[in-house]
Amino acid sequence: MKESLFQEFEEVSAKEWKQKIQFDLKGADYNEKLVYKSLDGINIKPFYSGEDVEESIKTPSPKNWNICERLYVVSVEKSNKRANEILNKGTESLWFIIPNEEISIENLLEGIVLDKTIIYFSFSFFSENYFKRFREYFKGKQHQVFLQFDIVGNLARSGNWFHNLQKDHEILNSIFTNSKDFKSVISIDTALYQNAGANIPQQLAYALAHVNEYLNHFQESPNFEKLQPQFLIASGPNYFFEIAKIKALRWLYATLASEYNIPETCHILAQPTKRNKTLYDFNVNLLRTTTESMSAVLGGADTVYNMPYDAIYHKNNEFGDRIARNQLLVMKHEAYLDKVANAAEGAYYIESLTKQFAEMALDIFKEIEKGGGFLKQLKEGAIQRKIKESAKKEQEQFDSGELVLIGTNKFENPQDKMKDELELYPFLKQNPRKTLIEPILERRISEQIEQERIKQEKVE
Repeated sequence: MKESLFQEFEEVSAKEWKQKIQFDLKGADYNEKLVYKSLDGINIKPFYSGEDVEESIKTPSPKNWNICERLYVVSVEKSNKRANEILNKGTESLWFIIPNEEISIENLLEGIVLDKTIIYFSFSFFSENYFKRFREYFKGKQHQVFLQFDIVGNLARSGNWFHNLQKDHEILNSIFTNSKDFKSVISIDTALYQNAGANIPQQLAYALAHVNEYLNHFQESPNFEKLQPQFLIASGPNYFFEIAKIKALRWLYATLASEYNIPETCHILAQPTKRNKTLYDFNVNLLRTTTESMSAVLGGADTVYNMPYDAIYHKNNEFGDRIARNQLLVMKHEAYLDKVANAAEGAYYIESLTKQFAEMALDIFKEIEKGGGFLKQLKEGAIQRKIKESAKKEQEQFDSGELVLIGTNKFENPQDKMKDELELYPFLKQNPRKTLIEPILERRISEQIEQERIKQEKVE
């Protein structure tokens, strides 16, 4: 008979652990001293056990994750050359940002092995004719191409449709009807909500309500039974929370998809958040993007794009891109984070977080649906108001010093000068224009303090 290694030890219940902790506190309040109250509405206990997880949440997780690099296509020739170079340096998937209809897809993809390279295409415009060129080019070819069309996301971000409500929907209907040659064409930009300051339950609820607009719209379409959306997510600084967030997203989407009798899997493209990136002591961004990318991997993202440490103020450059790529290469080939799928499964803390986030998000989602759905709530400004309330709480914690960004509001280096380093404008751009709805604005939490330091540099 095989003996258990721990059979001679008596099992200790969670209640007994808590009693021991309270004894050691010598009269101090357990909840005040050891329970952390997060901005996400979850109280974190000092320990977790099997008693905190009644039933493990099973979420489908990819067997492998891919290292991605993003290229904004200005010159087709330079972008093609760059794409082929980085594929030889360890990049496994490409994310092209297409700014206009003049970009030649044939020249852009020259020399790229399509059946072995996952490719994402995001567009700064919305054109049925350009989609037809894509469809014609890829017709009969083996490939792994994801097209990112998100008219609801564009409305949320810009405050306007690409054209108008009717035309945007007509184009999207045509694209979706003729999308069988692509892995996916429906994309959900949830990174916008995180970068604007939404807490995790809000991000999950808005992702669910956002995708539900498309599921409702397309449920009578011929390709509906094969619909598999992409979610673009931003991974924040709270390591375990972000792991749980991705797991909760997969579980929530699977639950929603089952109601529509469509595949319960979704595709997740993750990247670090912009919200906590800093202009001063910018090298600390390397540490932030490392933990955020690790959260994405362990949470179960299909593909991870790592933002360069200097992306908020520098144009794309070889050094920044190489460091960002190497961070992911170290995770995959030296830390072996590609050897086990769903590595976080069974961890009591993460399982508990996953369930709590999912339940809280589901409550918010139900309220949105009761209020007429995501689009209606956007048009009424309810979503924007909730995000601003959450962002304000986080900003207040930063301003008071409770929320710390090293090198910016604690342990800052007064000798650090940045005014002559700015190739890009690193702050929220104020561009007053007429919009149908109030846009959701991305804003870094350190912007105000950085602007004050820049002004001081100019005075000196």
